[in-house]
Amino acid sequence: MAPQLALVRSATLNGYLGLAKSLNLDGARLMRRAGLDPGDLAVPDKWISAASAARLLDASATASGRADFAVRLAERRRLSTIGPLSVVLREEPDLRSVLRLLLRYERSYNEALRMRLDESDEIATLQLWCEFGEPAPTGQALALGAAALFGIIRECLGERWRPLAICFHDHAPADLQTYHRMFGPGLQFEHDFTGLVFYASDLATANRLSDPHMRPYAQRFLDAVISPRAHTTKDRTTELVEFLLPLGKCSMDKVARGLDLDPRTLHRRLAAEGESFNSIVHSTRAGLAERYLANDGYTMTDVSQLLGFAAPSAFSRWFNQQFGVSPSEWRQACRANEAHA
Repeated sequence: MAPQLALVRSATLNGYLGLAKSLNLDGARLMRRAGLDPGDLAVPDKWISAASAARLLDASATASGRADFAVRLAERRRLSTIGPLSVVLREEPDLRSVLRLLLRYERSYNEALRMRLDESDEIATLQLWCEFGEPAPTGQALALGAAALFGIIRECLGERWRPLAICFHDHAPADLQTYHRMFGPGLQFEHDFTGLVFYASDLATANRLSDPHMRPYAQRFLDAVISPRAHTTKDRTTELVEFLLPLGKCSMDKVARGLDLDPRTLHRRLAAEGESFNSIVHSTRAGLAERYLANDGYTMTDVSQLLGFAAPSAFSRWFNQQFGVSPSEWRQACRANEAHA
């Protein structure tokens, strides 16, 4: 069974028609060709296809000859683009709290974008990737996500804040003027991931927008209008499955042991949440497969090993059952989207 297709709030495309017009594009026509209704942009909370939005961004970049199209669009965004969550985000005390809020409630504004915050003694890394549930171009979508995230952090910490590096998986565009205007120094292209690298100490930096007296009211508002992604048994199981898959040691016994549970208790708790261990393994593999196949740096053998399969043939059979196409066909479809958007 194929994964559920991801959606995003139409506010993700705020400013799109104006930017398209400034570049002599017929934005409404491009939206319709991507399967989107221009009228939806008048309703910020309307949910639209994330893959269609990604195709629109790539088509617009190609038609305008502006590889920086998504970064230009990010310049037109405001904190309110993420919806009701922005009200609460303003009142978080520091950057660590801001990022945790964005990660915990990511599905309240974008079901396709995934983020992970890793922290060492000195360096913090915030990685981004997309899981659309269908073949779609990722370059412009990730550029928009990285630029929007950069903008949110600067709103909270001030215009003087700069990360150590702003990383992009894609090749560098010929014209870097917009990138330099938006990000300043520290640009890195053809990187292993798209995201931001900064000092871990920045996580403790106070949010300049925050008013401590407003924080209790903001939290009540959040509880009333948005359901968080709870840290459930499913979430904890998913984290361990993702860790154990590339080691070839992903079994229910090992996951249960990692959670200090016996297998029967783990089975019972997952069942109470409407899940099973096998369904979590399949969904985790599906998300990781989409992420790795979008990166040409991974061979099919690499991907099969990272997903815990004994051989590429086993991976190929499983992928075909999940998505209805072979891994090679999926990768070719992604390349075709990139080439013809």
